[in-house]
Amino acid sequence: MTLPSTILGYPRIGAHRELKRALESYWASRTTQEEFLEATRQLRLANYARLTELGLTDPGAIPDSHTYYDQVLDAAFLTGIIPGRFADLDGLDAYFAAARGDATHPANEMTKWFDTNYHYIVPEIDSTTDVAYTDRQIVERFTEAAEAGYTVRPVVVGPVTLLALAKGTESEPGFDPLTRIDDVALAYAALLADLHDAGAPWVQLDEPALATDNLPADRTRLTKLAAAVYGQLAKLEARPRILLAVPYGDSSAAFQTLVGTGVEAIGVDLDRGTLPDGAKAEGVTIAAGVVDGRNIWRTNLRQAGDKLERARATGATVVASTTTSLQHVPHTLEGEAWEEPLNTNLHNWLAFADEKVTEIVTLGRGLREGWDAIADEIAASTAALDQRAGAEGVTVSSVRERTSALRPEDRRRGDAALRRALQRARLDLPLLPTTTIGSFPQRSELRVARAKRRSGELDEAGYREVLRNEIKHVVELQEEIGLDVLVHGEAERNDMVQYFAELLEGFAVTHNGWVQSYGSRCTRPSILWGDVYRTQSLGGEWIEYAQSLTSKPVKGMLTGPVTIIAWSFPRRDIPLREVADQIALALRDEVADLEAKGITIIQVDEPALRELLPLDADEHEEYLAWSVGAFRLATSGVREDTQIHTHLCYSEFNQIIGAIAGLDADVTSVEAARSRMELLESVEGAFTNDIGPGVWDIHSPRVPQTAELVDLIRAALENVASDHLWVNPDCGLKTRAYAETEQTLRNLVAAATQVREQL
Repeated sequence: MTLPSTILGYPRIGAHRELKRALESYWASRTTQEEFLEATRQLRLANYARLTELGLTDPGAIPDSHTYYDQVLDAAFLTGIIPGRFADLDGLDAYFAAARGDATHPANEMTKWFDTNYHYIVPEIDSTTDVAYTDRQIVERFTEAAEAGYTVRPVVVGPVTLLALAKGTESEPGFDPLTRIDDVALAYAALLADLHDAGAPWVQLDEPALATDNLPADRTRLTKLAAAVYGQLAKLEARPRILLAVPYGDSSAAFQTLVGTGVEAIGVDLDRGTLPDGAKAEGVTIAAGVVDGRNIWRTNLRQAGDKLERARATGATVVASTTTSLQHVPHTLEGEAWEEPLNTNLHNWLAFADEKVTEIVTLGRGLREGWDAIADEIAASTAALDQRAGAEGVTVSSVRERTSALRPEDRRRGDAALRRALQRARLDLPLLPTTTIGSFPQRSELRVARAKRRSGELDEAGYREVLRNEIKHVVELQEEIGLDVLVHGEAERNDMVQYFAELLEGFAVTHNGWVQSYGSRCTRPSILWGDVYRTQSLGGEWIEYAQSLTSKPVKGMLTGPVTIIAWSFPRRDIPLREVADQIALALRDEVADLEAKGITIIQVDEPALRELLPLDADEHEEYLAWSVGAFRLATSGVREDTQIHTHLCYSEFNQIIGAIAGLDADVTSVEAARSRMELLESVEGAFTNDIGPGVWDIHSPRVPQTAELVDLIRAALENVASDHLWVNPDCGLKTRAYAETEQTLRNLVAAATQVREQL
């Protein structure tokens, strides 16, 4: 049975976010476990039906890439890699406790999946972990699909990537997870045997770790391990055919080694990577990733066809594929509408998941029948992309002139020590100042008002009054709790990127373009289609209003240029460094307006700084230069006594600690609670400005007690001087409920006060 043209994965949240609703209803005990399982079963079957309708009809063409929460967590539970602290739980209780924690069980760490905004749960393993094939859900889902008439291809994170992404346990923090590869390989062998017995013709094992330099283990070691493991798995007599996929980056260095393992098919990303010169792959199928699974621009079918033909030159059987899973893009363009002429343009320029499946089916037909068979489709894609290049707004001369006139001094501030002295005199804050990151929970009154505004039941004046009341509530609450630096709570913002996209030129936003960020958390990335510039305030009036309510400093809150790019679907026709400078200049204008309004602290968040770090080490220096430069461009126009903050969360920052210091923010807050201040070991000596390591993991529903927060503050003080340390949560509070928010903030202030008094 040959591998058909295929996709490496499909959005698993549902066209109408059915997974989100099922999860949150189950977690809130509004539905039973049986009802939750049935809801997710119906979602899977609906996705199979849709993919069949779109043309993926051959056995094995449809991937089963579904998950209840996260694919890495699934692979960990599949192989028994479950921390001992969950030993008193089983089934979904243990699974969700590892994902998000509960009152008595701290969650596993969470961090970014390669260079995407998807968050995975970090497995924990040590020398005593009882690794074994322990979870049959993947096999049961295959059987479920077969009974419904669909022969799907199970998708599993591969054994090398699973361990490359893992870390040691609390009892063995320095343990090297890859030393357990033989045990994990045996568990995967048992899975393959089980799938074979169930009748699965294909299985897909994802090994993106082979395409990155950004993991503790280097690619050479990982490739050798993959060669050994897949050589063993390929020799198994009773197993499905294996598609060994290496998505997200360039796998050319490993390609020839993987060909020699004996697996039947290899998936390669031919958008961000290439095949090696002179590659030979006779007897192997190449699933050639020529349709971008991570962005929403229409595929140039002529160029894709050329890549497929070059892959054929290796002697391999070639099928068309996506570069990655389509979990990173929305379901479909159907139902989306923008104002004319943008509406017509975007529908011609874009392809969401379903449209990408159609592109794959079309390219598959071209491979089978010859490119003349799809000549009309090739011509249509070429015409649409040519039209986009000349469309109004794609290039704006005044914007290009402004970026080309930039000087080095536009990205520099004065001496940090002098700034620090001036800011301390102006702000007069206590030792260990307390603050939050920016957003607060949005109460039902606000959500109802937002819905009524959309439907026309509430006019603009009425809506603005609701916003003022919400901001007043947030400011008064923070004063009553005793925080030192306040925020306005971001009541006016639907999302930390979309809000700005709606106010800046060069962006479009979707109506139903939801993408999973983690678990039940979904975002609607904006579409960055043209040159970016600012024609109106980005909401400074709300921060000014909040500041008028208190004598304490209120932070002005903005999202940084790199994060706006990373959490949008960016254009690919000009370098990202140019896009970043365009956004930075718009933010620089807003920062100047905030300062003129009397705002003394301005925070420009860059949580995606590490996220966009290229997977190839030889591209790091260039990326870090322009990304740091864009931040400094946005923030370097202020007075020396105006304090600039930034925030970074949920990424492995140790690798770029020098670049973070290079941002030259006066205060940097970072995620640190789940790892219990692990990051700070690399801060000492590299950081001279102030830092606020998070002491509250806001992605977990548990409320940390004062004593726990005291311990974390004291742990931070082992690496950070007391006069440089701030106390804050890991991230914004929008995802939390008010009861847990109020209680934890009270505990946070109490903990900071207790430690402060002991210094």
